[in-house]
Amino acid sequence: MPSYTPPTKDMQFILHDVLKVSTTDTPGYAELDRDFTGAVLEEAGKIASEVLAPLNVVGDTEGCKLENGVVRTPTGFKAAFDQVREGGWTALDLPEEFGGQNMPYILGTAVGEMFSAANQAFTMYQGLTHGAASAILAHGSEDQKATYLPKMASCDWTGTMNLTEPHCGTDLGLMRTKAEPQGDGSYKITGQKIFISSGEHDMADNIIHLVLAKIPGGPEGIKGVSLFIVPKFMVKEDGSLGERNGVACGKIEEKMGIHGNSTCVMNYDEATGYLLGEEHKGMRAMFTMMNEARIGVGMQGLAQADVAYQNALAYAKDRLQGRDVTGVKNPDGPADPLIVHPDIRRALLDQKSFVEGARAFLLWGSQMIDQSHRGNDAAAEGMVSLLTPIIKGFLTDEGFDMTILAQQVYGGHGYIEEWGMSQFARDARIAMIYEGANGVQALDLVGRKLAQDGGKHVMAFFDMVKAFIKENEGHPALKADFLDPLKESSKHLQQAGMFFMQHGMKNPNAALSGSYDFMHLFGHVCLGLMWAQMAKAAHAAIEAGEGDTAFYKTKIATGRFYMKRRLPATGMHLARIESGAEPVMELEAEAF
Repeated sequence: MPSYTPPTKDMQFILHDVLKVSTTDTPGYAELDRDFTGAVLEEAGKIASEVLAPLNVVGDTEGCKLENGVVRTPTGFKAAFDQVREGGWTALDLPEEFGGQNMPYILGTAVGEMFSAANQAFTMYQGLTHGAASAILAHGSEDQKATYLPKMASCDWTGTMNLTEPHCGTDLGLMRTKAEPQGDGSYKITGQKIFISSGEHDMADNIIHLVLAKIPGGPEGIKGVSLFIVPKFMVKEDGSLGERNGVACGKIEEKMGIHGNSTCVMNYDEATGYLLGEEHKGMRAMFTMMNEARIGVGMQGLAQADVAYQNALAYAKDRLQGRDVTGVKNPDGPADPLIVHPDIRRALLDQKSFVEGARAFLLWGSQMIDQSHRGNDAAAEGMVSLLTPIIKGFLTDEGFDMTILAQQVYGGHGYIEEWGMSQFARDARIAMIYEGANGVQALDLVGRKLAQDGGKHVMAFFDMVKAFIKENEGHPALKADFLDPLKESSKHLQQAGMFFMQHGMKNPNAALSGSYDFMHLFGHVCLGLMWAQMAKAAHAAIEAGEGDTAFYKTKIATGRFYMKRRLPATGMHLARIESGAEPVMELEAEAF
């Protein structure tokens, strides 16, 4: 069975040596000293490795079962959910007035990565609840907050998001689910939703569905969509549960992965619902949840890559195959371990350099969310809005690729289910699709985010990179290995942006044909920036004679690998972008 080791040391390095969280002026960050974050991460790591990870293969092999309208979760899931709930892990960053612990979002992200790496399907139950609670917190009335949030914070009640219908996914303006107003301020919701993660299960007393629907007579298309709170069981005035609402699970989807999560077809038959936010402004409220979910999905890409890498590394050190071409390394054995071979080392370093760079990128993005929400920092809000499609799209694309590389290290055993590598790849695959398929993320980045607020956020990113390079160009250990490659890749990103400006207005396809490459180009530059910052922090720690010197030297060497072997991909992406629309659009549809 695969194992999982929580990467708490690396998280502490990023939080304190790189991001220096406890010294920033973001409200709540002064409490994030090394001892405090270390204690939280160590306890979360124990839950992840000792409680959740052993259930990962159970969830994959057993799956969920629909029996008489109730979904039965895999063996052990309910007891583990109770343990997670009792430990307060479901509401780390929610407000104290609703039962949360009011910790910064960045700490919740670090804990979430460990839980997702240990058991992605399980962690989705609480993750979706957190997203639904955030939407109610941002857009709900005081009565709605008081009614739902305390129970959702504790996960006594869980939550979902209901967007997709059989005939519409990304194009939500085509939805048919209706919300008929009643005389008492409620609505009758009728329609069918599909792909609803955690839509029905046996681990909570109630499930609070957030459902997109159209009120008759409203505007056409997406402008006529509203968001509703639809509880599985009605909630009485005193907060106790009443009769069953008109919502039921029609079936559980048969999926490629995340078998331990109940992905449901949900049928609404005049179910009672309550408007969340304003009429016909449902997408505004839903995007509170969607943006949080997209960062969470990026985290899933990283998490699956990490657990797959950990196991591939252990296998490469243990499995004896062939001899080192430069000389025998294991003279007492019949062969040398796999890790002596250059191509295996290349595969492992691809994984390691991605995982550690992506972790820094994700935690930096989470820090900006805290700066935005806790510190009312408009610049941070604009920057994380720009980077969200990259966090989601790039990290899940690359994360899946890394699970495949990890599987490859095993050779034939990677294809055999009992070794567990297949599950990491299958579970990671969905992250490229849900919460907005990655092609849509790329279109959002190029079509909306680059020009947002007159393009000031992408310009702020370029200025940030330039300032970092200028500030550190006198550091001899950084210049050639980190700053020069970062400068080159940043120029590629700027050239791509200029190409879109020069050609995109006259021919939108010239920009959209290059959008996917642009998302990856931007992602590589972000990880290049992270690696340059980590190298700076590691060098500073070595010079100060602090901490584990071997850890810091390994960090620098891993960063050099990324800058020399991964970051040059920006040149390839630029060449594709500058080829314009013609290679993509030349064929008529009939010629395919």
